[in-house]
Amino acid sequence: RYLGARQPAAAMALSGVRVLELAGLAPAPLCGMILADFGAQVVRVDRTPRSAVATDVQGRGKRSLALDLKRPPGAAALRRLCCQADVLIEPFRHGVMEKLGLGPEVLLQENPRLIYARLTGFGQSGQYAKSAGHDINYLALSGVLSKLGRKDENPYAPANLLADFAGGGVLCAMGIVTALYERTRSGKGQIIDASMVEGAAYVSSFLWKSQNLGLWNRPRGENLLDSGAPFYETYKTSDGKFMAVGAIEPQFYEQLIKGLGLDSDKLPSQLSFSDWPKMKEKFASVFAQKTQAEWCSIFDGTDACVTPVLSFDEVASHQHNKQRSSFIKNDQEEISPRPAPLLSRTPAVPSFKRDPFIGEHTEEILLEYGFTKQEIAKLSSDKVIEFSEPKANL
Repeated sequence: RYLGARQPAAAMALSGVRVLELAGLAPAPLCGMILADFGAQVVRVDRTPRSAVATDVQGRGKRSLALDLKRPPGAAALRRLCCQADVLIEPFRHGVMEKLGLGPEVLLQENPRLIYARLTGFGQSGQYAKSAGHDINYLALSGVLSKLGRKDENPYAPANLLADFAGGGVLCAMGIVTALYERTRSGKGQIIDASMVEGAAYVSSFLWKSQNLGLWNRPRGENLLDSGAPFYETYKTSDGKFMAVGAIEPQFYEQLIKGLGLDSDKLPSQLSFSDWPKMKEKFASVFAQKTQAEWCSIFDGTDACVTPVLSFDEVASHQHNKQRSSFIKNDQEEISPRPAPLLSRTPAVPSFKRDPFIGEHTEEILLEYGFTKQEIAKLSSDKVIEFSEPKANL
């Protein structure tokens, strides 16, 4: 399932860190999963009623507590939990937590060591702070979307990877780890305002800082890295699969030309922009003559920067990924990527168990955080908390 030495959980980098993640959509669950993968004890605080559909497919390594925050005893319970937590991940629109009496000024007063991470699309201030939005909207406002897409086509968002996950979940996790590190010196928590607009822009710093290099002088889809260049593109093979080409440097380009069986003396210069459309057609016709496997046998082991475009079904069995154990299987035989990056001494050891059901660990968590059996029974009879079936014995 996972090649290489298994480390005990105690050896993980974030072991002992207690995280409360308020259930939300894609970005916050990724943030919580990253922390859990690297050893944090992550409790997902789910909404009640439990009939609510569980949307978190990134629940690996988390436990679930079902709690109704809209009712005063539910909000009070979360306040108690936050007194003993290190991190709170909060994914709601601006003002929601304040309305519940759970804003940072309240929680940080009760626990000055708390790291209160607010992960939203537009951030905690500004004209759009209270507006709804999704990845494509945040990407649009960051400026990045204007750069993405092919020639003569509308801008194109690459699934919801850039704003939700890279600019949102990953950068929020980085902010949390940074704040945890600073707390070792000051003993104090702080508020993290993680905006996916700003996160997407920050992840794209290279696009901003490379403008003077002339990389983005031409219209969208006609530049070096945005599908304009014939040597930075995908090509269809004779069996309907694809090869990815990234032969930017002249020495790599030369190996590409050689592998394609072409003569560079008979071709225009690599950087002759006006010839790029014609060269694309030429490369496409050559790639279409062989299967993906045949092209792999030609280009593997060279520095032509040509690789197969693998499907999700193929990626775990590719030799390179197999040698690095880059993909893992859980108890349900589901394949997913191994946590990255690899730490040599305290690597992430992801859980192989299925994701938690909503409310599955409600009693266990409350007991751990100092609630009595009587208090738990009262919260249950008042329908402030819920347990997953089969019901826990109170």
